[in-house]
Amino acid sequence: MAYWFLRSEPDVYGWDHLVRDGTTEWDGIRNYTARNFLKEMAVGDRAIFYHSNTEKAAVGVMEVMRTWRPDGDKDQWASVQVKPVARLARPVTLADIKAEPRLAKIEVLRQSRLSVTPVRDDEWDVLLEMGGGMAAP
Repeated sequence: MAYWFLRSEPDVYGWDHLVRDGTTEWDGIRNYTARNFLKEMAVGDRAIFYHSNTEKAAVGVMEVMRTWRPDGDKDQWASVQVKPVARLARPVTLADIKAEPRLAKIEVLRQSRLSVTPVRDDEWDVLLEMGGGMAAP
């Protein structure tokens, strides 16, 4: 299983929208590096749902339900299907992530403009620890 960090603006599509919908197509990604990360995802992979812009916090855990398929007219972009697994017991803010030495090399800090980045196994464990574990969606 691989781990990922997926970002969305909460006023556009946030955690509560995903819980309400039960599943969603993670689409609209228009960056080649982020697209390539979507293409690497496998069924069963887990992802942190991160609220960007206004909240700047990791809020939940998702699971990849379907591998990538073309997104858009020219088939140059990709999307995956995800579902909610659990809300984090407490949000993990960007400031928390930056302050945690064990997350110094996390890709979301290194490639801060990307909406999709990989997360290493040890970083995943730290994020869940900081979030107080997983609670009901």
